[in-house]
Amino acid sequence: MNKAVAVVGMCGSGKSVLCNYFCELGWDKVYFGGVTVSQLIKQGQEVNEQNERAMRESLRQKYGMGAFAILLKEEIAQKLEKGNVVLDGLYSWAEYKILKEMFGDQLVVVAVVTNCAIRKQRLATRAFRPLTAEQVDSRDTAELENLDKGGPIAKADYFILNNGTESELKQQFDELMSQLG
Repeated sequence: MNKAVAVVGMCGSGKSVLCNYFCELGWDKVYFGGVTVSQLIKQGQEVNEQNERAMRESLRQKYGMGAFAILLKEEIAQKLEKGNVVLDGLYSWAEYKILKEMFGDQLVVVAVVTNCAIRKQRLATRAFRPLTAEQVDSRDTAELENLDKGGPIAKADYFILNNGTESELKQQFDELMSQLG
């Protein structure tokens, strides 16, 4: 049975790096943030932290807290029929519940957790959309309070602690893959 692995965690925890490891193994990827970016571009807005936050919250106002699962469930289902899928960006508890109801045991949640100070350091120096410490704090607060991001992290089937190097993360990924079967 094919699996849909949702990689969850706070911004800068290493979700995208972990998702890339799945893709290197041939897994298809569904990037939840792509909905936000494509909507901003469609509306002629600049892609930046402030506009992304407003768009995420706007989509959730329109479709409910399960917005991204609602908007992406058909794409996920189609890709899951063909093979394993990694989900990059599952945020809210409502999204988790929608996907869990739809895919049952095929949905596996992996939380990547990283100390806040390390996340801030990584985000300040990343090439794509770097964030200041203040922006990280603001984003964390908005995601936890407005997007119910904590639930899927707390309910994860597997946890990966990513406070070290990328090679250490890769080693944990390899261990995860042996557990997933």
